[in-house]
Amino acid sequence: MADLKSTFLNVYSVLKSELLHDPAFEWSEDSRQWVDRMLDYNVPGGKLNRGLSVIDSYRLLKEGQALNDDEIFQASALGWCIEWLQAYFLVLDDIMDNSHTRRGQPCWYRVPKVGMIAANDGVLLRNHIPRILRKHFKGKPYYVELLDLFNEVEFQTAAGQMIDLITTLEGEKDLSKYTLSLHRRIVQYKTAYYSFYLPVACALLMAGENLDNHVDVKNILVEMGTYFQVQDDYLDCFGDPETNWKDRHRY
Repeated sequence: MADLKSTFLNVYSVLKSELLHDPAFEWSEDSRQWVDRMLDYNVPGGKLNRGLSVIDSYRLLKEGQALNDDEIFQASALGWCIEWLQAYFLVLDDIMDNSHTRRGQPCWYRVPKVGMIAANDGVLLRNHIPRILRKHFKGKPYYVELLDLFNEVEFQTAAGQMIDLITTLEGEKDLSKYTLSLHRRIVQYKTAYYSFYLPVACALLMAGENLDNHVDVKNILVEMGTYFQVQDDYLDCFGDPETNWKDRHRY
C-alpha cells in the first residue's frame, strides 16, 4: 500500500507539471507559482482514498493480473481527476459554509492574500480535469464516456449541495423541512456518487465495460456512500473531537 501511494503521488507531480506548462495559456512566473502553491495546498492533502480506489478497483477487475506501467499511470491519472474534483468541491464548499479549517489547516480562502481569489481557483481546479482527460485519454475508446461520467457526477454533486444549502438557510431554524427522506437525497447526491460510485465507474470504463450493464454496482455503491455520510454527520454532531475518532474513520 505504501508503494502504491508513493507511485500515486509521483503521478500527481507529473500531472501538476503538465498543467503548469499548459500551452493553452501564456504563463507568467507569478501565475505559475500561484497555481503550483494552490494545487499543493488543496489537492493531495487528504487520505486519497477516492483516487486510490480507482487503481484497486481496476486491479480487481483484471482478476489479480499484474498491471503494467501504462495501466498504473492511467488508473492513477483518473484517480487524481477525482481528487481534483474533490478539491474543487471543498474549496468552494468552505466559502459557502464560512468554514475556518480544512484538514488541520486554514481553509484556502482564509489563507492571507487569497480571499475570494479562491472562488476562481475552484473554477481552475474544475477545469484542470478535462485538461488531464484530454491529454491522457483522448485516444481511448471510452474517452467520451469518461467525460460524460465526470459531467454527470459533478452535476449530481452540485445538485446535492444546492438541496443542502436551501434547506439550511443561514438564520433560519425550520427543522420541519429537514425530513429523513430529504436528508437521504442530500447525502446521496452530495457525497455518494462522486466518492463511491465514480472511482469504480472509472475503473469499469478502463476495463472496457459498459456502465449501463452495471446498474446494480452503482446502486450498491450509492448505498455505501449514503451510509458513510450518515456516519460522518453523526460524528459531526456527537463525536468527541478529543479522541480524533472521526478523522481515523473518514473517507
